Amino acid sequence: MSEIKLPLRSVFAPVRALFVGDASAGVLLILVAIAAMVVANSSLASEYHHLFNGALAWTPIAKLNTAHLWINDGLMALFFFVVGLEVKRELICGQLATPEQRRLPVLAAVAGMAAPAAVYIFFVGGDPQLTRGWAIPAATDIAFAMGVLGLLGSRVPASLRLFLLTVAIVDDIGAVMIIAVFYTANLKLGWLIGSLLVLGVMIGMNRMKVSSILPYILMTIILWFCVLHSGVHATIAGVVAAFTIPMQRSDGNSLLERIEHGLAPWSAYAIVPIFGFANAGVNLSGIGMDKMVDPLPLAVAAGLVVGKQVGIFGCIAAAVKVGFAKAPKGANWAEIWGVSILCGIGFTMSLFIGELAFPGTGETARLLRDEAKIGILLGSVISAILGYVVLRLTTTHPNDRSAEPD
Repeated sequence: MSEIKLPLRSVFAPVRALFVGDASAGVLLILVAIAAMVVANSSLASEYHHLFNGALAWTPIAKLNTAHLWINDGLMALFFFVVGLEVKRELICGQLATPEQRRLPVLAAVAGMAAPAAVYIFFVGGDPQLTRGWAIPAATDIAFAMGVLGLLGSRVPASLRLFLLTVAIVDDIGAVMIIAVFYTANLKLGWLIGSLLVLGVMIGMNRMKVSSILPYILMTIILWFCVLHSGVHATIAGVVAAFTIPMQRSDGNSLLERIEHGLAPWSAYAIVPIFGFANAGVNLSGIGMDKMVDPLPLAVAAGLVVGKQVGIFGCIAAAVKVGFAKAPKGANWAEIWGVSILCGIGFTMSLFIGELAFPGTGETARLLRDEAKIGILLGSVISAILGYVVLRLTTTHPNDRSAEPD
């Protein structure tokens, strides 16, 4: 019998499919967040703080002199590299490859970022110190959200899983653009020009069909180093480098998908949990109930819980009503609402943007970051529980699906 050869992408599931039907990544993030909170409020609090924020005895890069900086500027660059690989694949041959496929997810994702930002601004009342955090509730944590869907098994229509994945991909693009445009300051022209030159070399390697992984790894590290010192946040290097990785090798296999498949588990089960543990720990000793209802945590939580579902669900309903797009096939409106609520889980990216929004080592900056984290955790937990309950009560057996929404 002759060997059947399948395209690589039909053998290796997309990175987000690692979470479909599998709650492990989402559950891991939940446990990590709980562990960070417990440790940060225990007798180990000082050790926890020193572990991540204490000055390192030695560092190869002076700019990164704490473990926290290495995680946020180093490890997270690799996370964004995986995101970039995924986005490129989806744009070329995946769920964003055609205008028809992109229409509803792009529209829903944009509305799902704008509405939470508007809710946030409403709650902070135009306070100039707090308005920098407007993008915190705009992002969705796909691992967490898909983890909740995984708890529901096959009850959730496949079209809704796919829709959530696609919205999250567009959401990732939006978050990267926000970081690049709104959280970049003090540009250093020399390093920026160096970054562009390295990027040009990588684009040239792509055009010349360089198929070896090693040159791309080397140039990505150099690009990251240049971007790190340019004033642009270092994680942007990960996304930009990913877009230079070619889809096809000379032998017909996909270099991009091989790298993505190899890095995805490390990103989901190592990098993101490490980031979560390093950033989710909030010491509540100086934060009473009065602080928990301050404008900042309320604005973040409301943005995630209210803004996300109103923006996404309202956008879908309007688009379907006017005939601009079709609703996910085989899903009823209650199920669509449930998935819209799950988009309010904003753990990883929201924590990351929160760190960028309120930089500094002073007590005020630390308090603002802690209050933002409280809002993120509160909003994400409420969205996860509410979304799960809605979907659990409204989803039916796969063989008893209702017709798609009118």
